Amino acid sequence: MQNSDFLPLRISVLVVSDSRTEETDTSGKTLVERLTEAGHLLAEKCIVPDDIYQIRAVLSRWIVDPAVEIVLTTGGTGLTGRDGTPEAAIPLFDKTIQGFGEMFRLISFDEISTSTIQSRVTAGVANGTYIFCLPGSSGACRTAWDKILETQLDVRSRPCNFAEMLPRLTEK
Repeated sequence: MQNSDFLPLRISVLVVSDSRTEETDTSGKTLVERLTEAGHLLAEKCIVPDDIYQIRAVLSRWIVDPAVEIVLTTGGTGLTGRDGTPEAAIPLFDKTIQGFGEMFRLISFDEISTSTIQSRVTAGVANGTYIFCLPGSSGACRTAWDKILETQLDVRSRPCNFAEMLPRLTEK
């Protein structure tokens, strides 16, 4: 698909945290700022506690909503007992995007050295919706957006990108 026009995508942001509120959230705000500055549309933003069933409920609602094409989660990707975002999201995936977590850890190694191995960043496709599960720090969200997602969610990026595949994700 050769298209020189920008295609704004409808993106929802899910902040996973037991302690953050709309006032104290920095990572979700970072993602919202980045995606809107890039020309995309914020479909919805919400904050839920580190509870796999509450996370999964929001993700499930969004993946059946045709007004949501992309979901960005932030938080719950670490190793503590309360971190459960991957456990909530992965069962919903029709396909896993293995290279996303690998690429994120490769890039963040330059920023935080071997601490990057503590991140269980993951991504996948569920019912034609991309889901990207990012760490809860605003720095990690900036890294993921600036170094991976911004170009992959821009239909003009070459040689290929996630955005141009959106219409084909539900092919049978």
